[in-house]
Amino acid sequence: MDVDGVLLTTKNKRAADGSVAFIEYILSHFDCYWLTTHCRDGNADTLLRMLSQYFPSDTLDKLKKIKPTIWTTLKTEGIDFTSGFIWLDDYVFQAEKDELTKHYCLENLILVDLNRDGELVKISNKLHLMQRIT
Repeated sequence: MDVDGVLLTTKNKRAADGSVAFIEYILSHFDCYWLTTHCRDGNADTLLRMLSQYFPSDTLDKLKKIKPTIWTTLKTEGIDFTSGFIWLDDYVFQAEKDELTKHYCLENLILVDLNRDGELVKISNKLHLMQRIT
């Protein structure tokens, strides 16, 4: 999961509407990993310090359960393609889409648009349906 554009708005940075409930939902239903430039070295400490500006301490404690990934150039380097993953991001490069296509899992990408009303509720509902299908 990305951070900017998913949990935090990109303009006038703040916690996205519904992000606390969204965090609780995904952590109770999925094994979650960060896929963000804020911790692509496998260490989430800097990311968590940054997120502490936007979320209450009880939510921050929950965010600590999300595991960081390691990648260099493309976020897809941090994905285990042998696992049943879902990638949440607001923007991906064409090369990343190509990599997903190469592994037959482009449908595992969910693009988030926080400009749409109730976006994280809609994403939670979509995730719930996907989970019931698998």
